Amino acid sequence: MNTRGEHVLKFDFSNCFKENLGTGFTVSELLTDASTVTHSLNYIEESVPGFLRILKTDESLNEVKSLEKWVQKFDSIVVIGIGGSALGNRALHSALKGFSWNDLSNNQREGKARVLVLDNVDPESFKVIIDKINFKNTLFNVISKSGTTVETMANYLVIRQLLENQGIPPKEHFLFTTDSKKGVLREIADKEGIRTLNIPHDVGGRFSVLTQVGLLSAMAEGINIEDLYEGAKKAVRKYINCEKPEENPLVVAALIFHKSIKQNKNISVMMPYSKRLYDFADWYRQLWAESLGKRYDLDGREVNIGQTPVKALGAIDQHSQIQLYNEGPNDKIITFIKVNEFSNEIKLPVYENIPDELQYLSGNDFSNLIIRELEGTAAALTNNGVQNMTVIFDKINESSIGDLIVFYELLTAVMGKLLNIDPYNQPGVELGKKITRLLMGKEEEDINEKIVKAKRRYLL
Repeated sequence: MNTRGEHVLKFDFSNCFKENLGTGFTVSELLTDASTVTHSLNYIEESVPGFLRILKTDESLNEVKSLEKWVQKFDSIVVIGIGGSALGNRALHSALKGFSWNDLSNNQREGKARVLVLDNVDPESFKVIIDKINFKNTLFNVISKSGTTVETMANYLVIRQLLENQGIPPKEHFLFTTDSKKGVLREIADKEGIRTLNIPHDVGGRFSVLTQVGLLSAMAEGINIEDLYEGAKKAVRKYINCEKPEENPLVVAALIFHKSIKQNKNISVMMPYSKRLYDFADWYRQLWAESLGKRYDLDGREVNIGQTPVKALGAIDQHSQIQLYNEGPNDKIITFIKVNEFSNEIKLPVYENIPDELQYLSGNDFSNLIIRELEGTAAALTNNGVQNMTVIFDKINESSIGDLIVFYELLTAVMGKLLNIDPYNQPGVELGKKITRLLMGKEEEDINEKIVKAKRRYLL
């Protein structure tokens, strides 16, 4: 099945069905359950989760744009966050600015900022980032709704000390993106007059890329956030208002993923054939894992549901992972991402005396080669009965990335409804955070210290 039309993105589901795989379900068998998905989609539209509500107005967009003149004063923006407060920023940066942006001079960037991300407390990676910047012309965007995220606040405290050691006023080099009314960062900002952006109260971190969380760094480096938003808004209308379920890629994808989970295909591989979209696969991994990996359903039953998201990169991982996917356990569903038009092209030279074994490469180009590699890999998987689908970009731009983000946010919300779980919470993450704070010396009243001690030690 190939969903066509006036869409920014296209979706090829041909290799998900028995007609091509020789196993599994047919197109008609899949679509018998289409009404379940459309009802779920209607429920989500009516309940207006935060990631949809923000697209009904330009509130987030306008709040970020109000700081544009001030932000333009800085040569570098360092995002200090983790998880949903960092992955979306990385995904937008890689997809829409590419790999060499931060290495360009200020003139080459036409005055737009470099964007770097501090999202771990690995001391070596911290130093790599710090060594790249001049503190006097750097803005540090600290992102945490609660202001208690341990990694984010540890990085903040060190950066603050480094600023103070150089006699640089922190007030002029920090921007806090946090809760509008409460939390540690809000208290510090109110006390010291530090500029802030609000994180919408009803948008969780992994759904926050199109809020102030992701838009500020995007604007600073010259990404057209209006086009990004417009692409997202058009996508909402496209996927929600499509009257024929069989022509709605969101409905078809949800049905396929739901069936795959029920058939114990517990691994979802995302494999872009463009390195610019590799960080998007990281964003997807958090979205899919935290949203759908749940111990209990909404009725309190223990279900231990979910799919493990794995990222791969074409064509590199054809030479590392694809052997397993072709001939190992058939417990995976693969999503390829294809780009028809690359922003650069490399032509292979024409040689008259080239060996016969290499003649097919003569005069060809890299974009054609990487596309054919994707198609060959998909055909091999199909021949081995492994479900795979392809998301197709005509071209990577702000509008198409906005579309892609909304597609996966909506798909995740629909999957939550189909699986009868809450896609917006993450109780399994919270316990680890509490234990970490306990190990660092903070009292946690609801954590018994005994749970962090192994009953039997086996240390070699």
